Amino acid sequence: MELLVTGNQMKKLDTFTIQEMGVPSLVLMERAGLAVYDEMLRKGFPLTRTLVLCGGGNNGADGVVIARLLFLAGYDVDVCILGNPGHFTEEMKKQIDIGKNYGISFVKTFIPNEYTTIVDAVLGVGLSREVSGKYKDAILLINDCQGKVVSVDIPSGISADTGAVLGAAVKADLTVTFGYRKAGLCFYPGAAYAGKIIVADVGIYKDKRAVLKPELCACTFQDLQKLKRMPEGNKGSFGKIFLVAGSRDIFGAAYLSGYGAMKTGAGMLKVCTARENRQMFSCFPEAMLQVYDENTDLEAMMKEGMDWADVYGIGPGIGTGPLAEALLEILLANGKKPLVIDADGINLLRGRKELLKNYPGGTILTPHLGEFSRLTGVSVEEWKKNPIEITGKTAEELHTVLICKDARTVIAENQEKVCINLSGNDGMATAGSGDVLTGILLSVLAQRKGELFGSACLGVYLHGVAGDLAAEKKGRAGMLAKDIAQAAASILNEL
Repeated sequence: MELLVTGNQMKKLDTFTIQEMGVPSLVLMERAGLAVYDEMLRKGFPLTRTLVLCGGGNNGADGVVIARLLFLAGYDVDVCILGNPGHFTEEMKKQIDIGKNYGISFVKTFIPNEYTTIVDAVLGVGLSREVSGKYKDAILLINDCQGKVVSVDIPSGISADTGAVLGAAVKADLTVTFGYRKAGLCFYPGAAYAGKIIVADVGIYKDKRAVLKPELCACTFQDLQKLKRMPEGNKGSFGKIFLVAGSRDIFGAAYLSGYGAMKTGAGMLKVCTARENRQMFSCFPEAMLQVYDENTDLEAMMKEGMDWADVYGIGPGIGTGPLAEALLEILLANGKKPLVIDADGINLLRGRKELLKNYPGGTILTPHLGEFSRLTGVSVEEWKKNPIEITGKTAEELHTVLICKDARTVIAENQEKVCINLSGNDGMATAGSGDVLTGILLSVLAQRKGELFGSACLGVYLHGVAGDLAAEKKGRAGMLAKDIAQAAASILNEL
């Protein structure tokens, strides 16, 4: 897992490193400046004529360090500082004095297109209000330039917590962020404004004394090793899934969910679906079937499936009619094992969220933002303004692990444990993609013996990585949900 931080958390870690660990702030700045300088060289940025645009805070002080390193390497570099000198930090004043001692060029105005590269060191992670005045004007000038743009820690104008554009923001080709990836570099539009993101180790560390709430994380490819197959395993070892999906008019959702589960390592699958789908499932002989109609003893049928399985799933394509409602109620009233609820299953919970609170096996809910809004009454716009806190708080209130699906999906167990998924792409915005995710989640949950939060994070990440591979092979516009499941199998095969 990769640790992620908000703006305030980063400032706390910075202060902790300086005050508790005894590392001088100027040493941290030197390492930060060197990290940006090295990355520009590594990426082959055109440094023939470089402008370093600085604010009056410590982000600007990092910028002056970068200018000094460029100057000492023989590059033509100018420094332009915005802001009132009376408000400069002590570190900024010190770096300006050092720069002047070396003879670096400080200018009061600049013409962007005179420079081959612009280093944006104007506003850091502490920004909390909209950019205006000369800062906004400078940002707009940077965005009009034809040269390359490098942002220091975060593009100026981007919220370090939500990725929102606060009035105006720099559009960077490269962002070198220090210590840990900021949450605002994960969410859109901040992720798009940042360009290529490099996380640089500058000596800022979190240890057990530095408690961060919420604890933010993101899965990495290394985490997929948790799904490595046991050579001595059998089909029972890899879990038995009971999936309630599909209806009289919908077969595809049930098929794609089951297909996603089996392609990602589940041992056995039993699909409970409408009787009309029996013939359609002849194309999927690996799945066992339970079928129902209006005359079926639903409770007896459901209990048979629940007693057999290790994990349950319900929702994809079941509809929201009386039969679907009865199936969900039976499952929540009688089930004792981990349960994934998706799609129509979530819509059926509207106004009846109390059904979740006493469920003994634990649940995972997978709403897209429209479903989330209908379930909770929180608007999509409101969620986007504060996705971490709202997802964590809602998960706690509903007694569930909550997966809020968006371009950057947020997974939370409570207000203290939140994961932001960094895999995936816009090609996954295709019919059936969510059904495949449900299957993958059930597969991971079954293989990991019902561990809810970690399985949710890992399942969403695997789904996104598979989407990235599918896009590479099929193209973003042409990929299908089935391609995602097949790509997930290929990725797991590499393990």
